[in-house]
Amino acid sequence: MAYAAGVHQGSPPDHRRFLADIRTNRSNRAILDAWDALGLPDGWLVAGCLFQTVWNLVSGRAPEDGIKDYDIFYFDAEDLSAAAEARVQARVDGVLGSLGVPIEVKNQARVHLWYEEHFGYPYQTLASSAQGIDRFLVPSTCVGVRPVAGRDEVYAPNGLAILYAGVLTLNPLVPHVQLFRDKAQSYRNRWEWLQVQDTR
Repeated sequence: MAYAAGVHQGSPPDHRRFLADIRTNRSNRAILDAWDALGLPDGWLVAGCLFQTVWNLVSGRAPEDGIKDYDIFYFDAEDLSAAAEARVQARVDGVLGSLGVPIEVKNQARVHLWYEEHFGYPYQTLASSAQGIDRFLVPSTCVGVRPVAGRDEVYAPNGLAILYAGVLTLNPLVPHVQLFRDKAQSYRNRWEWLQVQDTR
């Protein structure tokens, strides 16, 4: 079911609605249904494949429209090597390769080793995948989902109302203004109804 922007009624979006919405995306559904076969420690399906699905539905678009890749976080502090991460990526690709969509798997225990070189800012050592979700540039996009004991668990530290409202603000945990502005503009180019709040 698609939702038109600005016509939501009643209480703020809850986890049940969010889970129903993100599963309208065939690839999200297939990844979550195959989750146990991935064998990921502290694994979460995260980021654009979730919040962009919601924004597509709010916009009346197909849930998969324009989603470039599907991100998965896991946490393994025992082996911080790029080679270990590549082996996990290969294993996930072996399970999910038939979906025909790009899937990117990142070990959150090693983000601090490459983030500054890639983005130009230092990054603290994390203790869990959830802490990686906490540090997305835009708070409304800080969401993750994973199946646990037969049901989907949602991690949304900033709630879901700002996601459905399309509010884009700077995350105080990663106060990188130019990175935020670039990211917010890229989102606004695709969903014009999103609301960017002043970062100054």
